[in-house]
Amino acid sequence: MSCRGATNRCKAHDYTKNRESGRFCRTAGAGGREAAGLPFAMFSYRHAFHAGNHADVLKHTVLIAALQHLTEKDAALAVLDTHAGAGLYRLDGDYAETSGEAADGILRLLAPPAAGAAPAEPWAPALQAYLDLVATFNKPGSHKVYPGSPFIMQRLLRAHDRLKLFELHPTDAKTLSANIAQLDAGRQVAVFREDGFEGIRKFIPPPSRRAFLLCDPSYEVKSDYARVAAMVAESLKRFATGTYAVWYPIIPRPEAHDLPRKLKTLATRAGKSWLHATLSVKFGKIVTDSTGETRRPGLPASGMFLINPPFTLKPALAAALPQMVQRLGQDRHAAFALETGG
Repeated sequence: MSCRGATNRCKAHDYTKNRESGRFCRTAGAGGREAAGLPFAMFSYRHAFHAGNHADVLKHTVLIAALQHLTEKDAALAVLDTHAGAGLYRLDGDYAETSGEAADGILRLLAPPAAGAAPAEPWAPALQAYLDLVATFNKPGSHKVYPGSPFIMQRLLRAHDRLKLFELHPTDAKTLSANIAQLDAGRQVAVFREDGFEGIRKFIPPPSRRAFLLCDPSYEVKSDYARVAAMVAESLKRFATGTYAVWYPIIPRPEAHDLPRKLKTLATRAGKSWLHATLSVKFGKIVTDSTGETRRPGLPASGMFLINPPFTLKPALAAALPQMVQRLGQDRHAAFALETGG
């Protein structure tokens, strides 16, 4: 059975961590939760804290806008995701509710205007496309399920396109494989439990000679920054015309600030065009309050850097980013930047 269509409803399941045993067990969604267009679904324990946050809003708005353009051409497209995660996430679970990150991300966009406030202006087309796609994974009026990049990608691809997903973490890889299997996508989607930095080599260049690659590691390991730059450099040598998209956090770490500069240098040396978009929603420095306690701000900002971006992406983001700042900004430091070159 295929669950791609919005008319097909499949009960959502998840892997919930048993607090006593520490084991993960499969449980039916509370209250028989269902979501339009969903497969038999298991939801990530590790990544559910961050699903639907402001970084996801930026990343997935860019992802959708890029793929919508790239799939306009008839020729097949190879799509690769180096750090796929679990694919689907529940926003009404303990972990998402504990972090509250979705509340300051997509749920802010979905919230109605406050009483007495002026009606909200129409969404920029790129943001509307993002919200519309997320809505296809939920019942009308419900916002319980959030699709990760793998499911967003798969929803946008044609039958002759190919999607390669890499996930090294054993729990997430198992969850991802089970979720993807229920799509009944056949050979269109392949899941690999291996290091995406290494695994993509066997698919670049692709037989179709058209490729889009998304690289969005957690960057919990400091070496990820260097590995991202090295992977992009090698990929450009192997296949110079592919579109390469890198998400990264903007945090007070030298490697985070150096990464977009390195990517810009790689693109310039290769003679390729590039686009760099950033979104900041709040003050990002660690502060000490009046009681002497240290307050960490959480992730204040993130960026997307693309090499060989679609020419339609800059105007799409020029309209969408100001609305992201307006609706997602948490203080006067909220801002965006958008630059291109090449």
